[in-house]
Amino acid sequence: MTQVVLLHAFPVNRHLWDAQVEYLTKAGFKVTAPDIAGFGESRIPQDPSMALMAEQVLSHVSRPAVFAGLSMGGYLLMEILRQAPDIVTGAIFMDTKASADTAAAREQRLRVAGEVLAADHTRDLADAMLPNLLGATTIAQRPEVVQTVRGWIEQAPPEAVASAQRAMADRPDSAPTLRNYEGPAVVLWGDEDVISPTADQKAMLEMMPQAVARQIPRAGHLSAVEDPGAVNDVLLEVLTDWA
Repeated sequence: MTQVVLLHAFPVNRHLWDAQVEYLTKAGFKVTAPDIAGFGESRIPQDPSMALMAEQVLSHVSRPAVFAGLSMGGYLLMEILRQAPDIVTGAIFMDTKASADTAAAREQRLRVAGEVLAADHTRDLADAMLPNLLGATTIAQRPEVVQTVRGWIEQAPPEAVASAQRAMADRPDSAPTLRNYEGPAVVLWGDEDVISPTADQKAMLEMMPQAVARQIPRAGHLSAVEDPGAVNDVLLEVLTDWA
């Protein structure tokens, strides 16, 4: 039985994947969707680094698996490819990017980390992030998704938000990692994603000539929850092919 590990985005939790867990489990796959980096029921790493966050993920994985990572989850998948490439039998990169933060983006992350800790809540963070996290179609036509994602963000511990921001700010450029990866791969993204737009996806596809591209129409950065049916179809297609 193929094991599938789903790595969630920032600043939400494993419930991002509820539709995929249910669907893929019914299809006969063993699915793990851990909370990570202090979100949900997980602990905050002692040191804010992608390396320790990846170690936390690997503690949930007992054997080789297909990994799918969305946004921050994609960064974690790249780190896992650096630490333990033999455990990755297939890689699905969703709404993410290989490049490290620019100096301006890094400064922004660190500023937000400090502001969230000072406020001791994430309500303002939800207000600031939702217009970019979700696609224009979702914001206009899927109010239940907007409210669900808002709830996840507002439940996030400020300490976890700050730690994850610092870890992402210091993550390395993963282009060499992706160029060295020779296993099966998918690059999937929402066509309304403004955080990791099409240019970032095309760059990853050039780094992995074996990767296939899948674009989700009318979805933004959180494609798995904005159009779970379309994402489920892609995951089942590629997992069945790889099996």
